[in-house]
Amino acid sequence: MEEKSTEKNDIDKKPIMNSFDESKGSFLNPKLLVALVVVVVFGIGTGYFFAKRSGVINVASVENSKNSSNVPKGTIVGSSDTKTFKDDAEGTLEEGGSKGEGQFHLVRPGGESQNVYLTSSVVDLSKFVKRKVKVWGETQKAQYVGWLMDVGRVEVLN
Repeated sequence: MEEKSTEKNDIDKKPIMNSFDESKGSFLNPKLLVALVVVVVFGIGTGYFFAKRSGVINVASVENSKNSSNVPKGTIVGSSDTKTFKDDAEGTLEEGGSKGEGQFHLVRPGGESQNVYLTSSVVDLSKFVKRKVKVWGETQKAQYVGWLMDVGRVEVLN
């Protein structure tokens, strides 16, 4: 019986809250703070580098031109990201899609079945209507047309 009473007395003597030993230092010590600052600066630096490296190429003459005849042959507009925009096609760019798919289409040799229907999230394709162009893009799933592409880059061929 005496053991139970001493246990109860020991429990009563222990403080409810413990004090922290300040000699051990806090969680945010100077070394950790320096490491965090270095990581943040490195992250911002690499983000800036990659944003500048693989950005969108814009040609002022294309941005300001109102019709396609002002765009010089050899002009390349759009993204330089060849991993995302890996598919390519050549033809004469015309307005209009088919059955709600694409806003433009490339007319290619071989008839209407060879047309490539186009949309673009990067380039204003209306600047190249009636011009022979090469486009790079990403093939999209289509319901009605044979080939639907999201264009990311355009080169004026003629």
